[in-house]
Amino acid sequence: MNGNFSDFETLIGIEFKNKDLLRQVFVHRSYLNENPSFNLEHNERMEFLGDAVLELITTEFLYRNYPNPEGELTNWRSALVKGETLAKVAGELGMSEYLFLSRGEAKSEGKGRQIILANAFEALIGAIYLDLGIESAREFISNNILVRLPEILELGLYMDAKSNLQEIVQEKEGYTPAYKVLGESGPDHDKRFTVGVFVNDRMIGEGRGMSKQSAEQSAAQKALAKYK
Repeated sequence: MNGNFSDFETLIGIEFKNKDLLRQVFVHRSYLNENPSFNLEHNERMEFLGDAVLELITTEFLYRNYPNPEGELTNWRSALVKGETLAKVAGELGMSEYLFLSRGEAKSEGKGRQIILANAFEALIGAIYLDLGIESAREFISNNILVRLPEILELGLYMDAKSNLQEIVQEKEGYTPAYKVLGESGPDHDKRFTVGVFVNDRMIGEGRGMSKQSAEQSAAQKALAKYK
């Protein structure tokens, strides 16, 4: 755990007036179970606020800048604010180094750590909003989340690959794709799944992920490349 939060403030270009708000961003519930006398609450209420601020600012940005139908904007917003995106940004900002975790959680990796990071990122947005107001929160979200929209649109990351694949396969081949788990690896807290997608018993794509659902999406994405 890195206790030098001034480095983090410099990195994100924000100086907090209330330094305890910034520290609270990184306090996981598990840490308080082992350190009940710690002087701050965990970050869950702040995360609740940050989630709402993130969704509002992202929605407003899309509404003001794109005349697309509601359904498309909803898919774009989902891709921007989903946990995988937030965890990735949090990782790039080095937030993992500052987390207050129990000894057990400190050893966790994979999906568990990704969820903790995504939640901390939302808590950070909540803290910025509380300490410095909506415009500072808007600038932070713009610099770290909204800038990712062009890549999301270019790579089609907003699309549900499984639905897209099913539509194409049914049209071209008259079958519905089926998914099968090919293998599992890793301990329970850091599982990796390998899934194949099949059309009439012929495997057309294979994907891996930290859940069966993400592995299925990965397999569908691989299969889609063969139909382009």
